[in-house]
Amino acid sequence: MYAVIRAGGKQYRVVPGDTIEVERTPNTDGSVEFDDILAVSAEDGQVSQPKGAKVVGTVVEEGRGNKILVFHFKRKKQYKKLQGHRQSFTRVRIAEISFGGQTFTAPDQPEKAKKAKKEVAGEPAQKTGPRAMKKGHGAAAEKEAKPARKTASRKKA
Repeated sequence: MYAVIRAGGKQYRVVPGDTIEVERTPNTDGSVEFDDILAVSAEDGQVSQPKGAKVVGTVVEEGRGNKILVFHFKRKKQYKKLQGHRQSFTRVRIAEISFGGQTFTAPDQPEKAKKAKKEVAGEPAQKTGPRAMKKGHGAAAEKEAKPARKTASRKKA
C-alpha cells in the first residue's frame, strides 16, 4: 500500500518505512501527521480518492540543506550580486498509513551497532596506506625514510 501526500508544496509517494525530507514542519512529541492526502492505493492495486485517510510519521532529524548560491548579473551595467541560501528541512520516517479501517505500519528499524575503535594497548593507532607514506606518518614511512641529500658546494672564482 502506498499514499501520495502533499507537504511543503511538493508531492511525495510514500510507503510505510520510507524516509523523506520535507520542508520544516511543526511536530508534536516527534510525530507528524499529514492531512493533505491526494491518493491512496489498496493492496489490489486500485487507486482511489481518500476520505478519512491518515499518514503518520516520526521525526528522524531536523537540519539545513547544502548552501545554494544565487548570483544576479547584468552585463554592461557593472551589476553583480551574490547571495547564499540554506533551506531548512525535517527528515520524517513514515510510520503508518490508515485508510478505510485498514492500518499499514512500518516494520521496526534495527538499531545500528557502533563500530569499536582499534587501539593497541598504550599506543595510538598508526596511519597506514599510500597517504600515510606520502605525509611521513606511521611505521611504513619510517622504514622508507631516506637520508637528506647533500648539496655540492659552489666554487668561488
